Amino acid sequence: MEVQGSSKKMIATQAEMVEARVPIPYRDQCAHLLIPLNKCRQSEFYLPWKCEDERHSYEKCEYELVMERMLQMQKIREEQAKLKKGIHLIPKTANEAVNC
Repeated sequence: MEVQGSSKKMIATQAEMVEARVPIPYRDQCAHLLIPLNKCRQSEFYLPWKCEDERHSYEKCEYELVMERMLQMQKIREEQAKLKKGIHLIPKTANEAVNC
């Protein structure tokens, strides 16, 4: 499954996420890492020093998604700034009106 605007693909299917009871806000491109992390957490009684590898993998994936969204937003803002610079609705002086 392809997610629009993202370089990462969805690996976990909707059926897998429903079966694993992944909350809707967490059903993103990193859900395939959250499912084994949650299973590990349950089997290890949520001890914080357990499941470190799974947690690290999941958090790295989420970090990469956030950074990707930030870069996309930065590009959008730069494009909008370029468009705003090029638009002159009211000339500042009479000379500028002649030069346009």
